[in-house]
Amino acid sequence: MTQPTLFDLTGQVVLITGSSRGIGRAIAERCAEHGAKVVISSRKQPACDEVAAAINARHGAGTALAVAANISSKEALQALVDATLAAFGRIDTLVCNAASNPYYGPQAGITDDQFRKILDNNIIANHWLIAMVAPQMQARRDGSIVIVSSIGGLRGSEIIGAYCISKAADMQLARNLAHEYGPHNIRVNCIAPGLIKTDFARALWEDPERLANREATTPLRRIGEPDEIAGAAVYLAAPASRFMTGQTLVIDGGVTI
Repeated sequence: MTQPTLFDLTGQVVLITGSSRGIGRAIAERCAEHGAKVVISSRKQPACDEVAAAINARHGAGTALAVAANISSKEALQALVDATLAAFGRIDTLVCNAASNPYYGPQAGITDDQFRKILDNNIIANHWLIAMVAPQMQARRDGSIVIVSSIGGLRGSEIIGAYCISKAADMQLARNLAHEYGPHNIRVNCIAPGLIKTDFARALWEDPERLANREATTPLRRIGEPDEIAGAAVYLAAPASRFMTGQTLVIDGGVTI
């Protein structure tokens, strides 16, 4: 009997930004579990090393590579791509997961520097990284690019408005690039999580009143866990999704319905 291959990532190299914790780490762990080599990246090398060591202990030496990179630096992102290609020779799937949200409150109160940081890190950094990774995908005529957006990109907010603007832009970035890269057999899609129990979203779920309100208005009556996003990334990296591009996959417990 042949082995099922729809979700088999054997032979793939998956690069995930923001993968030392939260959703990014869960994606890295699940991709490794499905046979991929994974590149762990976030701002601090020790945090990356810790995750890579755990994955290598579970799946064998050489499964995970740790390369720290600050997404706000174009040079650091290029070094990340160069180090990945030097180690593994290819990048089959890129997961743009790292993001910033330094401000909570009404749009009128955000400083120019805070607004620019959100747009730079959540949109422009993704544009840079995709442009760096795509040429070797084009050369092989194969690849998958995944942008972790948010349901914030589908709705308005009085608290995280600038973040929502950036996440809506990520969805449009995916649609545009799906057109550009489709003829090269490269797929570009988004994942839009709802509220997930991560350090990144701590300000939204540590407030008991806000958490209770969210749970009450969510059909599944709870917020999500990082691992509940990881399966979508495995799907988008795998042969199972080979006819899907330019789409946003919403995983939010039903909030947006």
